[in-house]
Amino acid sequence: MKRVVVIGGGASGLMAAYRAAENGSRVTLIERNEKLGKKLYITGKGRCNLTNDCLPEVFLQNVVRGEKFLSGIIRRFSPQDMMELLRNRGLALKTERGQRVFPASDHASDVTRTLEAAAREAGAEIRLNERVVKFLRSEEGISGVATDRAEYTCDAAVLATGGLSYPSTGSTGDGLALAREAGHTVTECVPSLTGLRLKEDVSAIQGISLKNVVLCALRGNKTISSRMGELLFTHYGISGPLVLSLSAEINRIPMKELSLFLDFKPALDEEMLKNRLLRDLSARKNERMSSVMRGLLPGGLGGYVLERSGISAFSQANAVTREERARLVSLLKKFPLTPIGLRGFEEAIVTSGGVNLNEVNPRTLESKLVKGLYFCGEVLDLDAYTGGFNLQIAFSTGYVAGESAGASEKPEGRRNRFHE
Repeated sequence: MKRVVVIGGGASGLMAAYRAAENGSRVTLIERNEKLGKKLYITGKGRCNLTNDCLPEVFLQNVVRGEKFLSGIIRRFSPQDMMELLRNRGLALKTERGQRVFPASDHASDVTRTLEAAAREAGAEIRLNERVVKFLRSEEGISGVATDRAEYTCDAAVLATGGLSYPSTGSTGDGLALAREAGHTVTECVPSLTGLRLKEDVSAIQGISLKNVVLCALRGNKTISSRMGELLFTHYGISGPLVLSLSAEINRIPMKELSLFLDFKPALDEEMLKNRLLRDLSARKNERMSSVMRGLLPGGLGGYVLERSGISAFSQANAVTREERARLVSLLKKFPLTPIGLRGFEEAIVTSGGVNLNEVNPRTLESKLVKGLYFCGEVLDLDAYTGGFNLQIAFSTGYVAGESAGASEKPEGRRNRFHE
């Protein structure tokens, strides 16, 4: 019987342990925390957006890095496969806006509990509060692992330790260090799906949320990103779904090379907005500009934009000059923001960066450098947008790594379905 050690008991590790054990291997899963799936408990604000019910082609369009690498993997174990596995094990699911899939109970713990039960019933042994400190090697490759408590011999080891995001859950880079010691290259790790710090002081408008605005990022004269969505002003800068997606696209670009512009009224072109403003000023000619702006922007945002335009909030509408109107229209359509940095790993939903994909076989997820070493989940240089895509990457890579590590013969692209 083949012996497999899975290092890490998160989403990808639980899936790898389940699949390797189901494949007939003797599996030991080693988790450094006191419980499994610690990061799963906080995903989706505790509700666990576990996947996205879309076709592989659509899924891959939402992958920021590693799309080609994931192409075969996501077809071997798709979002629909994941949903079927959970439903077959009694977990009811629901699909919400944007095809986001959650447990019907809205409890992330139910997902962890279901995966743990699947792994245990398949025969996997689970050891908690134990940390792997090094790989044991022979001339052939991996021969075992050493922990802070014991040594385990094995024929294959699956590294599923996660990245650096939410270090309080145990994602402190242990697996990245183990990968380096094994001879692998680790690309620079940066936060992704996180808020953005601004040079401008926006504390006066923190808490204001905007819908259907366009945020555009430029590097020099080249547009890096232009998206419509929801944005939230915070004490440090901006956040919200629109900003989280942007962070995934710009996190490897020096901030000093970027400029941001916010279009508060994307449904109106400049001429239409100019006419709208003229009508408002005419209809409310004896009112203060602060009052007029409340018809255009929520909360105190109008006052903030007036300040940036150099127009006094106490000015009467009929006293605003043509030049001032032009400046105001220009700001409403192209409001400049200066990014100075991303929020840290403590708040980042995922890590961008990890084990270099060129050193990993995309069909089996086995190392090209060390026989018997497999990778899955966030430890790999793979990441995607929000919406359940990152967790599905963890599940799909965990499934393939577990299947490959536990197989008597490498599957080399063979499609093994959990329900076959």
